Amino acid sequence: MDAVYLLVGVALVLGVMVLIHEWGHFVVARLCGVRVDVFSIGFGPRLFGWKKGPTDYRVSALPLGGYVRMAGQDLSEVDSGEKPPTGAPDELMSKPRWQRALISFAGPAVNLVFPIFLLTGLFTIAGVPYPSYLNAPVHVTQLPPTDGTSSSPLKVGDTVLSVNGSPTSTWEQALVALKQAGTNGTIRMEVEAAGARRTVEIPAKDGAEPSKIFGYAPIRPVIDQVGPGTPADHAGMREGDTIVSVNGKPIEYWEQFREVTQSSNGQPMDIAIDRKGQPVHLSITPIKDAAQMGENVYQVGVTYRDESAYKRVSFSESVHFAGSETVDTIQRTVDVVGKLFSGRVSIKQLQGPVGIASMAGKAVKRGPLDVISLMVLISINLGILNLLPIPILDGGNILLLAIEGILRRDMSLSFKERFVQVGLVFLLVIFAIVMYHDILRRLTSHS
Repeated sequence: MDAVYLLVGVALVLGVMVLIHEWGHFVVARLCGVRVDVFSIGFGPRLFGWKKGPTDYRVSALPLGGYVRMAGQDLSEVDSGEKPPTGAPDELMSKPRWQRALISFAGPAVNLVFPIFLLTGLFTIAGVPYPSYLNAPVHVTQLPPTDGTSSSPLKVGDTVLSVNGSPTSTWEQALVALKQAGTNGTIRMEVEAAGARRTVEIPAKDGAEPSKIFGYAPIRPVIDQVGPGTPADHAGMREGDTIVSVNGKPIEYWEQFREVTQSSNGQPMDIAIDRKGQPVHLSITPIKDAAQMGENVYQVGVTYRDESAYKRVSFSESVHFAGSETVDTIQRTVDVVGKLFSGRVSIKQLQGPVGIASMAGKAVKRGPLDVISLMVLISINLGILNLLPIPILDGGNILLLAIEGILRRDMSLSFKERFVQVGLVFLLVIFAIVMYHDILRRLTSHS
């Protein structure tokens, strides 16, 4: 059954994203009057397909991408085929450079825009997802340990009724009011305990960390994902495990576990978990930046299960939320890419085809929301990475066209071939490194 999920996941996530990318090139090429000879999902020998007009739509043997072969492409391009340009008006090289650059840009652009349509559909049909605990009232059940400099004036058993005069019947309202209060002055809160009400004040600067004011958010310490090759993976932690205690100390909320882990100083932790009703004990040694995302804190390499609720919204609100989510994901991805090039994020963190296929299979198993979330992430990554000014990628082609535009002449075929060869070698080296760590994570995960 897992193999079925894997195949469906790869077809949905990788197949659709590559299809969308190449469709962008195809549509703009046709709008510019360029004849398209081949539209291929995958590389290598043709498996099957059909021909419509001048275009051969095909699925090829190696499902690691795809390409659009346009008539009269420059022979230096890896997917150009063997026919040199003849100068015919419907050939790519017969078009002005700005049109050729636009055709190259279209693939990544569609990948960056497509998530808006995908998320708009999801939000319109199912609603906008949000953590279900935000619907709950703010009952203080447990406060984090004080750091000796400040402590919450609230007590266990308190219920927060208002913040600066704004009613806060739910966590969502309380967090919004806390954010609106800013960081200057004081924040007044009305709380209730055992039927008695009182007013308390806190410095506004303390509101930056809600858990120190309201206590731990009611997020259960249930494991959602275990990163391959991480300390949690090596120790045998699994998806669905519920953390019961750490070093004998009861754990009720996820933020508790995160704080205990970050303050472990890298010492082994004895973790008691509940696994489908059976008690299991694991010894896990946290390491700094286990997620390899440039975070200088101790981690074990797990995420918590996000129990979501859905809020019904109008179509226009769906578009707004979809746009905001897409822009936010683009910004986070650009940040990670920047950290990769600066060395603050390890290349080991990148997922190769094996890792992506595994993630796709798991997403299909979990449901449509996870599939769409992964499709959005893959689409945006595909768009941004293809815009990098690396020879052989779309961004590299745009860079070369820009150089030729500035010089007002075409570069020689030998220069273009070297340009492409440099990019090809660079990408093959990166691909080999990513694949090595991709497979190594799986091998160490199963050892």
